[in-house]
This record gives sequence, structure tokens and C-alpha cells, in this order.
Amino acid sequence: MKHATPAPEFSRPLQTDRVPKAGSVEKLHAEPRELAALARRMKIPAIHALSAEIRATPWRGGGIKLEGHLTADIEQVSVISLEAFRETVSIPVSRYFLPPGAVVENEGEDDADPIQGGIVDLGEVVAETLALDLEPYPRKPGEAFAEHIEDDAAPGENPSPFAVLARDKGN
Repeated sequence: MKHATPAPEFSRPLQTDRVPKAGSVEKLHAEPRELAALARRMKIPAIHALSAEIRATPWRGGGIKLEGHLTADIEQVSVISLEAFRETVSIPVSRYFLPPGAVVENEGEDDADPIQGGIVDLGEVVAETLALDLEPYPRKPGEAFAEHIEDDAAPGENPSPFAVLARDKGN
């Protein structure tokens, strides 16, 4: 049984053979339903806005180079206080695509992704870039873990963790 790949939440296909030799600038903005779907995918409370400006230029005989930036207004939950907070992030976008089967010699560029059916989905590139740049343990600005001392040890004395466990087991 073959499973269908779900459609991307934020799809903006770019037909690679229509990119002019001098390149083109593509501006993307996510709609409210797309923002909600992306937030669910990234497991964050909300994405309030997402936009990107990407320059697409031909690269290496049939490939495409994408460079630009995205800006997102996101809501996350602090791992310290468990309170939701909003922040605006600006992230550079840099990706390379080649036709399937094309060989890339390592010249310092990131690995190239394959072009699927003559199309590169700019929306998915933006969504992937945002997802990869999200802080895995977000904190509200200015938050930090407080130093916490578990026992009655004298200052500068570090008790054995086993001593702490034995004491707790006795309770």
C-alpha cells in the first residue's frame, strides 16, 4: 500500500525553467490558515506572520540557487516559566537545487537538493528553514534558571549524589 505524501502547508511552487538568466526575486507571505497549519507542524502555539524575500538564480546547468531571508512573528512556550511569549525572528535562507542525478563536486556550498518535476517549492524551503532555526528550548528574554541548592551541605561542599538519594529514600 502506497501512502500519499501530504501537501505542504505553505506551498509556493517555482518552475525552474522559467527563472531568467539574471535571476528573479520572489516575495512570499503566508495566509492565516497556512500560519495555523505551520504552527501545528512545528508544535508551537502560533505563527502570527511569515514572509520571505528570496532571489532565485540559475546555478550549475539546470540547477537553482536560492538566497534571501525570512521574517516570522512566532509564539513559543518558555521551558523555564512555561509562559507563552512572542518574538520576531529574521533568518537567512540559502539553498541549492540540482536536477535529479546531477553530480555535485564539493566546492564549499551546502548539499544540493533534487529538483522534483521541474519545480522547487519556495514555501516549503521557507518552512523548513524556519523549523530548523527554532530554538529547541526557548526562553523568554531575560529568563534564566535560578541556582538551587538541594540539601543542607555547607557552602562549598558538594555531597555525593548517592548521599542525597539515600537521604531522600529515608523519608
